[in-house]
Amino acid sequence: MSRLAQTDGLTDIQQEILSTVRSFVDKEIIPVANELEHKDEYPTDIVEGLKELGIFGLMIPEEYGGLGESLLTYALTVEEIARGWMSVSGIINTHFIVAYMLKQHGTEEQKEYFLPRMATGEVRGAFSMSEPGLGSDVSAIRTKAVRDGDDYVINGQKMWLTNGGTSNLVAVLCRTDEGQPEGAAPHKSMTTFLIEKEPGFGPNPKVKGLTVPGKIEKMGYKGVDTTELILEDVKIPSNRVLGGQSGRGFYQMMDGVEVGRVNVAARGCGVAHRAFELGIAYAQQRQTFGKPIAQHQAIQFKLSEMATKVEAAHAMMVNAARKKDSGQRNDLEAGMAKYLASEYCKEVVEDSFRIHGGYGFSKEYEIERLYREAPMLLIGEGTAEIQKMIIGRRLLEEYRIQG
Repeated sequence: MSRLAQTDGLTDIQQEILSTVRSFVDKEIIPVANELEHKDEYPTDIVEGLKELGIFGLMIPEEYGGLGESLLTYALTVEEIARGWMSVSGIINTHFIVAYMLKQHGTEEQKEYFLPRMATGEVRGAFSMSEPGLGSDVSAIRTKAVRDGDDYVINGQKMWLTNGGTSNLVAVLCRTDEGQPEGAAPHKSMTTFLIEKEPGFGPNPKVKGLTVPGKIEKMGYKGVDTTELILEDVKIPSNRVLGGQSGRGFYQMMDGVEVGRVNVAARGCGVAHRAFELGIAYAQQRQTFGKPIAQHQAIQFKLSEMATKVEAAHAMMVNAARKKDSGQRNDLEAGMAKYLASEYCKEVVEDSFRIHGGYGFSKEYEIERLYREAPMLLIGEGTAEIQKMIIGRRLLEEYRIQG
């Protein structure tokens, strides 16, 4: 094990899980990540391997066939996977958020129906909040579900679904105005629907009116599919309202996003750690002026700054996960961890890129891929600006002057 990003106080089971995942990453992900990423090819074999390891059920309770592990264990697992290839951690993250929302907010019938199959990876989840004209303003959602007897009819267009094509379960946030007085706050008129579909692109053969147009082309974060979702008179039974009651969708989604921010922080830690590993290895191999560049003071300064940022981000991510596991409110810690880890990831990756010199610009070198992947973390699960708003509001709550 490397010296950086160690975590004190882990159980023997946690250490065994992480050791197994680390070995899988080194043997099965890192050797093929660049090739698959350049082809924008879905990592089917890697996903099958993660199924066998039980990763898709890591946080699902044992009574539903999962491993019943903590958010900390999951975050540390994601950190290891993102160190190998961030796109693979994205495949797991959206699945994990949907499973978490079901565990926390689903009816018993919904839990029994979905969670055992999610634990094995037979059912893989995606979640959908954003829309083409929406951005960070979730209250402005336009996709609407209208009650029709025992069903709801949904119309609208969603954007930025990770796993939108390959998933077969999507948690979709819609506006439902039933039971709300005129002028009610927008967040009180939202409902999460659980939509089962067939994997694939185009009109869905299982759900009439539902279309996944195709993959959105991205600068990085390839391999995993990112899509739109179009809903035209899609009919969903009322027993697929998450939790069985309308009007709670905003709170359910925000709960999922909160733990998702810990996940994004973990991804930032993993990518930064890999960038440091690549940078310090290259610095000892590349020679200039008769000696390895690692012996030049300027490079040592960069390496010391990079390592410090890796350690700091990891510590904040672990703190946020442990606070959530303890049952305490952690939006402040999760926001801080996501903000710091994503910003530091960008900086560490760029410093490693600079250490590589001209070779960093070549697609033959892994750092080129990391350089294109890091920016996604700056906007995923809420931009840096949104995190700072959350942090600022919580600080004012904690430090409000009395009287």
